[in-house]
Amino acid sequence: MDLDALDTVPSFARRGKSAMREMLDRYVTRFAELQEAMYAESRQALLLVFQGMDASGKDSTIKHVTTGVNPQGFRVSNFRQPTYKDMEYSYLHRHWMTLPERGRIGIFNRSHYEEVVTLRVNPDLLAGRKLPPRPVDDAFWEERLRDIVAFERHLVGNGTTIVKFFLNVSKKEQRARLLERLNDPTKHWKFDPADIEARGRWDDYITAYESAFQATSTKQAPWYVVPGDSKPAMRVIVAAIIVEALSGMKPRYPEPDPKLSRAIKAARKALA
Repeated sequence: MDLDALDTVPSFARRGKSAMREMLDRYVTRFAELQEAMYAESRQALLLVFQGMDASGKDSTIKHVTTGVNPQGFRVSNFRQPTYKDMEYSYLHRHWMTLPERGRIGIFNRSHYEEVVTLRVNPDLLAGRKLPPRPVDDAFWEERLRDIVAFERHLVGNGTTIVKFFLNVSKKEQRARLLERLNDPTKHWKFDPADIEARGRWDDYITAYESAFQATSTKQAPWYVVPGDSKPAMRVIVAAIIVEALSGMKPRYPEPDPKLSRAIKAARKALA
């Protein structure tokens, strides 16, 4: 996969923001309906993974595609630098601890993939992880990628559908968004000097992502590379994919057992 060769603006983005809003609203309405059925059924879970370069729009995309969805049925987990406590365990531990229960949707804003992208670009960050001594070479990262495939295979085998999104923003558009953050005091809280450092290693990050996608995009846990330069269009694409995934899960409201049916009849009679 060559990320730099992929379009970052879909053709339908030319329809304009109003049309994008209408499309998004339709998908979010259907998303909410399917989520309600899945919550009631309580037999399956859905895990949505969001990755992307800095300023790719992860936060705003999650916000817009879940607005109108019952908040009782999902949880967003933001994975930033691991704490000292996190580093006392396997690198997958904190992700295990926030997986969605049956009937719910888990959203990872950044994820376990930081461990094979950010750390691969910055291997010095491994120093605090208390790992057994071994060379940090290609074999090390290939093993981690296999671990992730096994982790996701296990989740799928136990009833969790996994959908992974890479929000593919161009380097030019990222620059514009970073400048917007710098020039707007209300967005200064989003700025991290490390974003500029990471931008300087753009090619290294892209290479690490490409390696991760090649190794971990499987039938049971696919990656979707979403054009990211038009935020309205990006949100529509993400919402459409989520609806497709939920539709494929075929969630159904549970049938009431005979005792409950009799209780319902009795309640209707009492309220007549």
